[in-house]
Amino acid sequence: MRTRPRRLVVAAVALFATVAGLPAAAADRHESQDPQKHPAHGGLSATIRYTEYGIPHIVAKDYKSLGFGTGWAQAADQVCTLADGFVTVRGERSRFFGPKAPTDSALSSATSNLSSDLYFRGVRQARTVEKLLAQPAPRGPSRQVEDLTRGFAAGYNAWLKKNRINDPACKGAAWVRPVTSLDVATRSYAIAVLGGQGGAVDEITSARPPAASAARAKGLGTSPDADVLIRAVRERTSDTDMGSNAVAFNGDTTANGRGLLLGNPHYPWHGGRRFWQAQQTIPGELNVAGASLLGSPTIAIGYNSHVAWSHTVSTGVPFNLHQLTLDPADPTVYLVDGGRERMKKRTVTVAVKDGTPVTRTQWWTRYGPVVAATEADADLPLTWTTTTAYAFNDPNADNLRFADTSLGFGKARDTAGVQRSLARNQGLPWVNTIAADSSGHSLYTQSQVLPRITDDLASRCSTDLGRATYPAAGLAVLDGSRGACALGSDADAVQRGTFGPARMPTLRDAAYVENSNDSAWLTHADQPLTGYERVFGDIGTQRSLRTRGAIGNVAAMAERGGLTVRDLERQQFANRVPAADLAVADSAKACAALPGGTATGSDGKAVDVSEACSVLAAWDRTMDTGSRGALLFDRFWRKLSAKVPAAQRWKVPFSAADPVRTPNTLNTGAPGFATALADTVAELRAAGIALDSRLGEHQFVIRNGQRIPVHGGTEGMGVWNKIEPVWDQARGGYTEVTTGSSHIQAVGWDGSRCPVARTLLTYSQSSNPNSPHFSDQTRLFSGEKWVTSRFCEKDILASSALKTVHIRER
Repeated sequence: MRTRPRRLVVAAVALFATVAGLPAAAADRHESQDPQKHPAHGGLSATIRYTEYGIPHIVAKDYKSLGFGTGWAQAADQVCTLADGFVTVRGERSRFFGPKAPTDSALSSATSNLSSDLYFRGVRQARTVEKLLAQPAPRGPSRQVEDLTRGFAAGYNAWLKKNRINDPACKGAAWVRPVTSLDVATRSYAIAVLGGQGGAVDEITSARPPAASAARAKGLGTSPDADVLIRAVRERTSDTDMGSNAVAFNGDTTANGRGLLLGNPHYPWHGGRRFWQAQQTIPGELNVAGASLLGSPTIAIGYNSHVAWSHTVSTGVPFNLHQLTLDPADPTVYLVDGGRERMKKRTVTVAVKDGTPVTRTQWWTRYGPVVAATEADADLPLTWTTTTAYAFNDPNADNLRFADTSLGFGKARDTAGVQRSLARNQGLPWVNTIAADSSGHSLYTQSQVLPRITDDLASRCSTDLGRATYPAAGLAVLDGSRGACALGSDADAVQRGTFGPARMPTLRDAAYVENSNDSAWLTHADQPLTGYERVFGDIGTQRSLRTRGAIGNVAAMAERGGLTVRDLERQQFANRVPAADLAVADSAKACAALPGGTATGSDGKAVDVSEACSVLAAWDRTMDTGSRGALLFDRFWRKLSAKVPAAQRWKVPFSAADPVRTPNTLNTGAPGFATALADTVAELRAAGIALDSRLGEHQFVIRNGQRIPVHGGTEGMGVWNKIEPVWDQARGGYTEVTTGSSHIQAVGWDGSRCPVARTLLTYSQSSNPNSPHFSDQTRLFSGEKWVTSRFCEKDILASSALKTVHIRER
């Protein structure tokens, strides 16, 4: 759809609007010959060159102007999603959408708008972010990041001022308003605490002294169930929907002796935690390309002329609990070394749409906020009694260093430079880093902000609850009544109460380093990492099917050698199913042996499953869109996993001596095997889905009324190209994707200053259905095709899609 062209005065240059969904108006292509042809005269300015698929290449003279260009370009693609997030971090969701309306799950785990607002209004009221911004670097942000942040806010606001919104998600909405640099910084803060306070928002905002909460806590015992808490922590720290894969190969394995990196983060396809692609350039200072998290002014995952990096969600537990001993006369007073300390009240008022404001009180201690559940099925099943309460310590609540860490990566010239940024800034809240460089080095490190819980401290200071939760899940529950149980500090740590760089699990220059969200232990199968504290993750335990499949693949690749970027591309879209390699032959054989070719379903009815046997036997064991039998196995494996406990699923158990190949040999004699098979066949037939249908016929997304087939598979089957689809039997199968492969990058070097890079943003650059970049890369993803990086100036200028925009603050 085209709109009537209108003239804009931007950077003193007349620009003409073209396609309504374009990120901004396009100037004459010839102007792109000199990105600094129209410098600002006293204000912020930037030049944005758009190449294929709406990828912006932003050039500016300084950091504030670079942030300006980034804020403008992000707003052009994602204004509604960004605006929604800014409403969240201002604590205004209840005001605009109502207290019970669906909340913004991208920036916290709050289950209601009211809970979200109470938390974020509390952050604002306590001036938490302002205090962090006021700290000198490296504790606080550098001048460069401050400038990027201010510029981002100015660029977002300038775009709002100059453009009419045509995205139906927020067109004409009163909640789309200009932002401040504090809004941008608070969004970064929200991302930092996602693994800690952000995951405990309900428990922070609903905690009440026992007299007030007794009725609401009905069903919760006075002593927390350790098994329930362990399960809750495991679920939080190994979110099966989120995750990532990444592998780096060193020069010994590659065709030209230079490194290679394949990054495959698994992130939401919708909402405020999406990635957004860009290249950022300050001539002579910075030149980096990759993906930013929405609302962030820096590249989070990316590459430059010398080094490439990616992140995977780590197994480190980024928080701990302090069990408080309370004054029997007053449950808001706790004891430390016999002395009385009164909890601090944080009374917060939230405006509510069509209602009276709501006021609630939060309770804070020297260790952090008190957390307590008001429902029996709460995420953290903790209670506040007359004698005991629990305080939540999240060191990332004192961390605004993610942006500086990422900026350091963008400037790095090798993997050693990546490590220097990690050591200097120490700002990654909940991820591992995997990197490779043009000199042939590889790097894995779990350098993240974790509470300084040593095994020794846990041994000396754990409560009865902590003695169960720490070895099992890495969650320390420390005795808050003893000053000697306070978290110590490493000499090389930027922040008190956290680990310094020397304690981080790290592997340098191995033939390959790989992580698929298990602990650091099997980063390289033949060079296991050990000796780290339990809070970082476990050692010698069973790996996920995704980790096992990934290590098997990349180890074979390294052994074969002669690797190129093309090999990384093949690995990404091999769509191999590790669960099938282990189980499909035995499943087909056991199916064929069923008497009369029938099995009894959960409803007690006999089902003819004989056709399924031959379909499984003939399946190519991939999740390609054309694979016949893939959907049948997917639905069967989900049902089998639900019916047969993991301990009963395999005949050969896990062995730490052979962790990649065990457990194995499917136990087809388990009672749930035949039932799962019968239920699967019955389900597909009831939906009118042929057992041998192609996967892409029933695993797809719909964009602007058109189906786009989607390949890849779910976590439980161990597929590298992870996709978590939504089953909708009435609409024909899997009809949307919630999370999965997102910003994929395969990067190498050939000796020039231009990296050899292929990228893909699976869900495309814009969430605006009126944008030409709403689904263009999604179609590429469907066809297993890639975007060839245009990093160097000659390649940008050679783009047939080149559009240039000069913007200026007025």
